[in-house]
Amino acid sequence: MEALVLTNQMIIVLALIGLAVLLFVVEWVRVDVVGIMMMVLTPLLGLVTPQEAFSGLASNAVVSIIAVMIIGAGLDRTGLVGLVVKPVLKLAGGHANRVVMLISATVAGISSIMQNIGAAALFLPAVQRISRGQMIPISRLLMPIGFAAILGGTLTLVGSSPLILLNDLIAPFDLRPFSLFAVTPVGLCLVAAGILYFVVLGPWVLPQGTTPPAEQMCHLHPVGGEHFEVIIPPELPQTITAEIMARRYGVHLLALDKVHHGERALAPDERSVLYPGDVAAVLAEPSALDRLVQDFNLQVKPDLDSFAEELSPQQWGAVEAVVAPRSELVGKTLGQVHFVTKFQLNPVVIFRGETPNEVLLEEMELREGDSLLMEGPWRRFRILAEKGWLIFCTPVREEPPATGKAAWAAAWLAVALVMIMGFKLPLGLGLLTGALGMLVTRVIRVDEAYQAVDWRTVFLLAGLLPLGMATLKTGAAAWLAQEVLSLAGPLPPLALLAVVGALSTAFTLVVSNVGAVVLLVPIAVQLALQADADPRLAALAVGLATSNSFILPTHQVNALYMGPGRYHSTDFIKAGAGLSLLFLVVMLAVLYFLY
Repeated sequence: MEALVLTNQMIIVLALIGLAVLLFVVEWVRVDVVGIMMMVLTPLLGLVTPQEAFSGLASNAVVSIIAVMIIGAGLDRTGLVGLVVKPVLKLAGGHANRVVMLISATVAGISSIMQNIGAAALFLPAVQRISRGQMIPISRLLMPIGFAAILGGTLTLVGSSPLILLNDLIAPFDLRPFSLFAVTPVGLCLVAAGILYFVVLGPWVLPQGTTPPAEQMCHLHPVGGEHFEVIIPPELPQTITAEIMARRYGVHLLALDKVHHGERALAPDERSVLYPGDVAAVLAEPSALDRLVQDFNLQVKPDLDSFAEELSPQQWGAVEAVVAPRSELVGKTLGQVHFVTKFQLNPVVIFRGETPNEVLLEEMELREGDSLLMEGPWRRFRILAEKGWLIFCTPVREEPPATGKAAWAAAWLAVALVMIMGFKLPLGLGLLTGALGMLVTRVIRVDEAYQAVDWRTVFLLAGLLPLGMATLKTGAAAWLAQEVLSLAGPLPPLALLAVVGALSTAFTLVVSNVGAVVLLVPIAVQLALQADADPRLAALAVGLATSNSFILPTHQVNALYMGPGRYHSTDFIKAGAGLSLLFLVVMLAVLYFLY
């Protein structure tokens, strides 16, 4: 094989990889922004074509993630995931380690027969519900369960994309193919080691100590006032806005019906202007409302009329929530995150300790521990709860599962799996068919489907794919592998496997696991043949080690769980470094003694 020479394009690619890793670590920008940067820079620098750069948005992996998030939300909406979670909770008894052990084992088992991102996404709503119900910080649960999903991909030859490709990659060397369960002994040991790692070392490697129990953060300030409906008169002495009502009179605009325009809005913006003929639903103390009525000649309805259904106790409620540690809200204002528009909830007051704020709610920069008193529809509170930005001090009324649609949800999941496993169709096509079926049969509403997708994950992965493409296309990956292996020199079989495993681990952090296995299997086989080692074992080491992706949030599962778990890149480095080392040790030991 002719030696590769380092080119200018290779240097640029390696520099971009270094920049991406640096930005992941220092977190000057969000990880999805890093992905978008790579999507833009790779074609601008001539490393890939624009079409190749944007192809990540339509890639099988990204489409699969979007579809499986929708399927997971549909299964949770119909209560099917709850059927699995209930016995787990009963066995766990609310103990964090037991929850981690039982759900991790379940997710790993599912990952052995379907893509690990699918198993991880299916269980995300259930894990969030367990965290809220058992008062266990979400950061203590999601990372161990996500890592178990990745490890579960090593249980069978169809558990992960690299292992699926393995037999095709060794076929040109006339090597005997691996059977479906050839990797199972290694996979079982890896899953057990991963679960045990977090059970024993979880208190030290997980960011669990930063989230105090809700009762230590909540003050339970009562939401004062009553609901009224007022009609804006034909003539106003001056302009009236939601901000004037709140700041001058302590009257909060909850909903607005522009009768003459046929427009209705829940949670109008604080800068909303009220015009003659509008009907407004407000929250106010009677004395405060009297002052507003006198100054603006408003007409108060005797009872709720226009918004009687929306403001009924079954659909509407008041909740207090506290800004969680490591929340994305820390250091931002409600206006900056478009809180009212995004969640259609009404912030009534923000407390810092026992002190209510004296500024416009949307302009107050939030800190950890600030309390938000809000009113709005229960279903919108549930959507906010899934974000993990706030710790809810008062319970959010759970929406009863749509059990009437459970059969449809199960049927469409079965259709997706049959298409993937039975007809060998692409993963994205099969899963998107299942997601579309759930939408058509109204298992889940279209707006709920969009809300179920973590778009940060989508853009992170879509942006990293062209970087991996550039790494392979320019030959940078092959050159790097060549240099690392040439430095190692002649090696005994076990040391060769260790080098191959370490190199595969490093590559899969910055290149897709599929790209890493395609590149490294031929090199590993050639090296093994030259060293009189078992070439099948070297190829197997590559296939397994490309699942050793825990140190950075570049793996699909890590990217998926990063937002809901409120993790930083440094959290993955802290917890993933030890597990990556343990992975290599266990893999090499099992390969050496059993194979």
